[in-house]
Amino acid sequence: MTDDHPKLPPTGQVVPRRPGSMQPRELGFTPQRPVGWLAPLLLLSTGLRALLATLFGAYLDKRELQNALDGGWFDHSQTEDGELWLDYVADLGDGFDATYSVAYLLAQPSLEVGGATLPRGRLLLMGGDQVYPLASGDGYESRMKGPYRAALPEPPAGSAQPTLFALPGNHDWYDGLTAFIRLFARRKDGHIGGWRTEQRRSYFAVKLPANWWLFAIDEQFGAYIDDPQLQYFEQAARHVGPQDRVILMTPSPKWVKSVGNPEEYDAIDYFIRKILDPRGATTRVLVSGDLHHYARYSDPERELITCGGGGAYLVGTQNLPDELIVPQPDTLTRNRSVSRPYAFRKSYPDAKTSRSLGWGVFRRVPTRNPGFVTMLGIIHVLTMLAMAGAAAGNAGIVARLFSIPLTVMLVLIIAGSVAFAQPPKADKPGHARHWIAGLLHGFAHIGLAAGGTWLWLNLPFHDWTWPGPLVVAAVVYGPVIGFLATQLTALYLLIASFAGVNVNELFAGQGIEDHKSFLRLHIARDGSLTIHPVAVDQICRKWTPDPGGAADTSWLHPGEPLTPRRIEEPIKIR
Repeated sequence: MTDDHPKLPPTGQVVPRRPGSMQPRELGFTPQRPVGWLAPLLLLSTGLRALLATLFGAYLDKRELQNALDGGWFDHSQTEDGELWLDYVADLGDGFDATYSVAYLLAQPSLEVGGATLPRGRLLLMGGDQVYPLASGDGYESRMKGPYRAALPEPPAGSAQPTLFALPGNHDWYDGLTAFIRLFARRKDGHIGGWRTEQRRSYFAVKLPANWWLFAIDEQFGAYIDDPQLQYFEQAARHVGPQDRVILMTPSPKWVKSVGNPEEYDAIDYFIRKILDPRGATTRVLVSGDLHHYARYSDPERELITCGGGGAYLVGTQNLPDELIVPQPDTLTRNRSVSRPYAFRKSYPDAKTSRSLGWGVFRRVPTRNPGFVTMLGIIHVLTMLAMAGAAAGNAGIVARLFSIPLTVMLVLIIAGSVAFAQPPKADKPGHARHWIAGLLHGFAHIGLAAGGTWLWLNLPFHDWTWPGPLVVAAVVYGPVIGFLATQLTALYLLIASFAGVNVNELFAGQGIEDHKSFLRLHIARDGSLTIHPVAVDQICRKWTPDPGGAADTSWLHPGEPLTPRRIEEPIKIR
């Protein structure tokens, strides 16, 4: 006799229900669209947050308060076979498709890459910017925690539970680390899906097998590393000896950014000189995200790796130098380390592909950022009405009420264009080209507005009874001039990028989701470290729910090919 009734779990045991669709009520979070980085309100909000972080960041700095939290380092050096696999991913909490594509691959038991089988990492290292555009509880839930929980819902059956460590980036810092600490460092039994969280602070030290160590420093606000953090790492470094080798995680690749600002690398150099070098250890690898691509520089003793392809928009590599000098000789720090040259080895995508992708700005900026088109349309309509009123000189009182003085509009356009070019301080190298680019961009928009005004005055609409001209300007002229102004800005972004100005905005405005990357690292029993840089040329945009799958398998599977490949041959370090 068979029992047709479903078997119930033992009393008190909760069996999680796997979603049968991509509806938010079943997933437990809302899959998000990619951030439109040129959206007017987002530009204003992000700019204000960045300004507040710069002006008042020291007053909101929770690193000092973290001294009251558990200050122990973590020991992952003991494994059954003496080996350890680690995964590194950064810049991940953006649109669902890109973020989940990478999370899905990281969650699988193994990946076939370049003819080799690469097992899932026992440690998952997140290198910064786990959420975009601004840190908040809801943002983390929808853009990072939810997708990663869907990728690995439960600890893997039959093997040890993997551990997740996260380092904050600048976007994680915009709320002073409040949401970051709550998610990654608050609870002793914390977990994100099948990954457990162990860290208690925004920085951490981990002992790895075969005399390897991982140090992850939180050096936001640039110029210094706080005393509680230095004390934490000094305590951990007491267990480090001359036979040890170190992987150093940083929130940003200051070795690249120091090309334009030599002081950028000073904090990292100080940490290596004061904390690691006195122990006799060798720092063999520096790894960071923040720049949304893969790039590697090296000399015989050290690898400098940027890998920020975890989900955020792609940033091209066409402006990377062929060689880095680290530290920069021009830094004002007197006791810096000896400067050494690091040769360029590989980037993903390569410079040629990046330049080709840059030309997509004309198509992608309008489609990805409709609010930006609308904003430029409004600005140009108001400028045209002001110019038309100044040219006519006899506008009626009603028309004048809807016109902003021409001088105000011209100042607004010039000031906005210069601010958009982000000129650095006058004592920084290359600051003049930012001012020149911004001014030329502003004058180009004024020229477009003058041309639009001439056309307007040669059409019959401006002679109609008011408010007829205003209606036509808003309904007909506005959309057309908004599109043309957007194309003008796209042309500016493309040309300015050749001078190293607004390169980030050239790609942020496009929101390119493909060309993702992450690292899979392997510490072997012989003590060697092998780094496998993995590329995902095309993300998946169609997902199939798997309601009948095992508890530890992904909720959603790719409905189209999702194929990882090698960026370059494995990098072996002894």
